Amino acid sequence: MSQNKNQQADASRRNFLKFTSMGAAAGVLVSSLPTVFAQTCPPPPPSATFVAPGEDKLHARTWMAWPASTAIWGSNLLPGIQADIALIAKTIAKYEPVILCADGATNASNARTKAGTSVTVVSDIPVDDLWARDTGCLFRVDGAGKHDAIGLNFNGWGNKQTHAKDSLVAGRIAAKAGVPFSTASFTSEPGAIEQDGEGTLIATESSIINANRNSGKTKAQLETAMMAAYGASKVIWVKGIAGQDITDDHIDATSRFVRPGVVMVQVAPASDTSVWGADSRSQFAILSAATDAKGRKLQVIKINPPATTRVTSPDFLNSYMNYYVCNGAVITAQFGDVAGDAAAKAAFQTAFPGRTIEMLNLDRLYNGGGGVHCSTQQEPIA
Repeated sequence: MSQNKNQQADASRRNFLKFTSMGAAAGVLVSSLPTVFAQTCPPPPPSATFVAPGEDKLHARTWMAWPASTAIWGSNLLPGIQADIALIAKTIAKYEPVILCADGATNASNARTKAGTSVTVVSDIPVDDLWARDTGCLFRVDGAGKHDAIGLNFNGWGNKQTHAKDSLVAGRIAAKAGVPFSTASFTSEPGAIEQDGEGTLIATESSIINANRNSGKTKAQLETAMMAAYGASKVIWVKGIAGQDITDDHIDATSRFVRPGVVMVQVAPASDTSVWGADSRSQFAILSAATDAKGRKLQVIKINPPATTRVTSPDFLNSYMNYYVCNGAVITAQFGDVAGDAAAKAAFQTAFPGRTIEMLNLDRLYNGGGGVHCSTQQEPIA
């Protein structure tokens, strides 16, 4: 994402590496600052058992970040990206409070103008980019009414993008929320890990067991660190794809927990012979055979990708799975495939009874390689 988008107008998170040669070219900026925020809140008590709840649990609010960097997005693409982020924020704000972090007073004023009065904009949490799922902190609860937050040591997806400000966002959000903050003993992004809140994680090996984030750490060491951070007891690994997009393949574009014991997977047809199509079928097979931390065989809901999209770029993120669950609603994308969008909406309505299904046209954001889930981070109530 840090390539000059004025020069590479069709660049996205998915084709990022084609232009950057793994971060060594095209003007990639790598932060020289430490990726651990100097704590302003006391760490949680060592004896406390904190758990990251499932996304389906009640939220206090949603945290988002306002994109304002022309160095990242280019002056031509940035207004459309901002419009899509404003639409997501306004839509979520119909169901729960939204705090949008902007980089300074001028950007905050612009965000307020575009997002409207239903969204709270703050200017004292500087950001480099919009991907709050990965830069924000992971909020946790202990079952006794206490809350804390943990950071996963964001390093620009393996030093592929500038992150001097984004590396500090997790700690600063925790401080703003007034909860104790600590850092995990591994490096990752919450977009690479799905949690059910009852002990089970699903994660992509390609993103986490990767020298660009966790050099020298074994799979067993990383499992232990992940379970400690999330309050979990089991990790279900899928292989994923390294080196094909800026994230090294995040789980939240393909496979998601609906609730404990139930996952939804977008599965490409056999005719899709791309690495992404093969990856989706592999994830479906692994999860269909898996049991969770409580010994339940996972129920796997299969959903089809759209057959057609308004955007024809091969790097367009045509994923219904990058949805966000907020209080009373599920926010996802629609792609202009009348039958495919309708089938996806029906599947979501069945999977999430009682919630409103909001399907938005977010083509500009999805052409940037990310989606609704990538741009949001929930703060749970309990």
